[in-house]
Amino acid sequence: MAKLYFQYSTMNAGKSTLLLQASHNYQERGMDTYLITAGFDKRAGEGKIGSRIGIASDSDTFESTENMFQKIEERLNKGPCSCVFIDEAQFLSEEQVWQLARAVDDLNVPVMCYGLRVDFQGKLFPGSAALLALADEMREIRTICHCGKKATMVIRQDENGQVIKDGAQVQIGGNETYVSLCRRHWRDSIGDIN
Repeated sequence: MAKLYFQYSTMNAGKSTLLLQASHNYQERGMDTYLITAGFDKRAGEGKIGSRIGIASDSDTFESTENMFQKIEERLNKGPCSCVFIDEAQFLSEEQVWQLARAVDDLNVPVMCYGLRVDFQGKLFPGSAALLALADEMREIRTICHCGKKATMVIRQDENGQVIKDGAQVQIGGNETYVSLCRRHWRDSIGDIN
């Protein structure tokens, strides 16, 4: 029975690495997979999912206006697909997450989503909120704060390493922009310690 999965974490926890490894495991057994990532995230290149450890794979992309059910249905019409993998799932809209749920239910294909849970202000991304509500199974991918505790939050920094507290929810970046922290050190970084 197909399920909708959501694997979430902060930055630099290895989400893309795990996605690529899981897809490889299917392919190694002769099963095709369908990889999709956010179209505007070109850090690994156009239409690529890449990991900080250096592995990458070609992928399709999604835009905010696309119907994910139709996208998956079109892929299935081209031939067998054992699993759909979506990177940067936090950038999905709520409606797109519902479309993924319908694909799981009506097309009987597992969909594995990987993404951030919260932004640099500690707020849920719309796609993540919908996945937390609709996913059949969820798993937190852990990474650690500089203190050794589990990191659950992320700060955004400018080019001088100064913490940015305001701005657009979405800004593509990596280690030069974001730092994963435990809640206490995140609060300290944003000035929320008594």
